[in-house]
Amino acid sequence: MSLTQPLVLDPTGSDPDSEHAKLRAAGSAVRVDILGVTAWAVTDPALLKQLLTGPDVSKDGRQHWPGYEHAVATWPLALWVSVHNMFTAYGGDHRRLRRLVAPAFSARRIAALGERIEQIVADLLDEMAATTAPGEATDVREVFAYPIPIKVISHLMGLPEEQQAGFRTVVDGVFSTTLTPEEAMANTVRLYGILDDLIAAKRAAPGDDMTSLLIAARDEEGDGSALEETELRDTLLLMISAGYETTVNLLDQAITALLSHPDQLALVRSGQADWGSVVEETLRFEPAVKNLPLRFAVRDIPLPEGGVIPAGEPILAAYAAANRHPDWHGESAGTFDITRSAPGPEHLAFGHGVHFCLGAPLARLEGTVALKAFFDRFPDAELAVPASALDRVPSLITNGHQRLPIRLRPATGA
Repeated sequence: MSLTQPLVLDPTGSDPDSEHAKLRAAGSAVRVDILGVTAWAVTDPALLKQLLTGPDVSKDGRQHWPGYEHAVATWPLALWVSVHNMFTAYGGDHRRLRRLVAPAFSARRIAALGERIEQIVADLLDEMAATTAPGEATDVREVFAYPIPIKVISHLMGLPEEQQAGFRTVVDGVFSTTLTPEEAMANTVRLYGILDDLIAAKRAAPGDDMTSLLIAARDEEGDGSALEETELRDTLLLMISAGYETTVNLLDQAITALLSHPDQLALVRSGQADWGSVVEETLRFEPAVKNLPLRFAVRDIPLPEGGVIPAGEPILAAYAAANRHPDWHGESAGTFDITRSAPGPEHLAFGHGVHFCLGAPLARLEGTVALKAFFDRFPDAELAVPASALDRVPSLITNGHQRLPIRLRPATGA
């Protein structure tokens, strides 16, 4: 199937499975409209991996997108292409920024968080057990999936507790694709206000946290490679927002998938699969981010079926559509099957190549700890409504539910 006009992506993301099927049917890459910006959505996993690893694609719109200035002035998702951090960097600039940030995500630092995560999870489960009556439905996304990554990333970054609620609100705005340009701009102003307050507090009183570490990389590097002040702010934005929203969705989608696929939950409980496999298959089946804006063609890119993505045009990494591509996973691509990931990850939820997510080990740790503890504590948990009745977060980027009502324990006498 070929499309003569760009496929207009639904900004509310209300039916992503159908939309992704249309994209795959149209070819390896297809022109789409994202809130008024035309881009090439790449759904073929082989082509997407190639583009994510080669020099033909950049994330720096300032250098490689002729439409950059207009988009920054008018596009509701302008922040996704205008930040100054490794998310939008290319080539040597990206290597410099990643080198400065990588120590904050060292294996030692992540491993040291294990006990902290276990305690956060245990405290939340205790509170849920104490406040939820048998047979009563509780919104597990709100009381469990949200607080875990907020508390973990706040601990990691040194974000004071009194700022956590405000940061959650503005990060929700970053991932929203239903805001007007004016609303998006106002949200950005609030966001940077919180970041500036955090930087000022940590400069005045440094701690053993990632924010203090990044400030030191800003203020103390003497070889010309130090973070600029704008890069410092935007790197903090990347670290906190990427570590929060994505993990909320991972926990939300994993719990939903297991409760709506009891045969898969039985495999874990019987020891035929482990919680790591649950995390990987959830990331494949319902990745936390459906589509990631934007990359840009540095030169003309030939497509397998003919034609090209012209130099200078935007590219949308359509991770969710690629993860269920039949060329990768065959006829079972649309099936939740935790045994498929036993040899290793078979998805693009964390990206691929030089921009592979530095926070992937932390997300995996949070996911395995939280899911095991949840189902150990509430073995009889059940969805309060059918999975098909759950309302999705209105976004073509983020992939979760607005609410996740679950009965944690059977009603008395049931």
